[in-house]
Amino acid sequence: MLDIHTHHLPSVPGTAIVSVSPADFCPQPGHWYSTGIHPWQAGDPQWQADDWEQLLVQLLRHPQVLAVGEAGLDRLAQAPLPLQTDLFRRQALLAETVGKPLIIHAVKVQAELIALKRELQPAMPWVIHGFRGKPQMADAYLRHGFYLSFGQHYHPEALRLTPANRLLLETDESLVPIGQLCQQAATLRQVDVDTLRQALAANVCQVFFGH
Repeated sequence: MLDIHTHHLPSVPGTAIVSVSPADFCPQPGHWYSTGIHPWQAGDPQWQADDWEQLLVQLLRHPQVLAVGEAGLDRLAQAPLPLQTDLFRRQALLAETVGKPLIIHAVKVQAELIALKRELQPAMPWVIHGFRGKPQMADAYLRHGFYLSFGQHYHPEALRLTPANRLLLETDESLVPIGQLCQQAATLRQVDVDTLRQALAANVCQVFFGH
């Protein structure tokens, strides 16, 4: 079972997608990665240089990189939202260029992200990682084609209403094993854990290996 977003290198290679910044990307044999510019880093002068997209796209084409990100928007970050939005839009377009999904960090920006998805009409999947929103927010994202990835903390009803074919699981910064999160989710959704594992495996295949 693939943990789709973590910042910890797993003990078993190939069982998680490790999110790293471009500066920290140093792939280890057998491991999967995502890399991109977090909205907390949007104000860094290096992302104002003319050649950053060229440098990032080289990393994104690495065969061990399965996704772009985490990119995103965060109203609580120091960088102005227009600056974050420009950086996000350009990474979303890079995701289309390299043909890989986009892992999204989102804080208080539902309307903005939905508007950007309508504007860009991406062919690649967009995944809201670490989703903790209420059911109404989950429903809005789902209606606009997003995938939702749940970690250790979430609104139970939001996880329950997410269709099996749009659901992903992650550990992020948590040390709770991904298998335990899967068991908890299966119990909450009142399904057999093996059934949920099969659905999650199909989603991973579709999102990260189907392009």
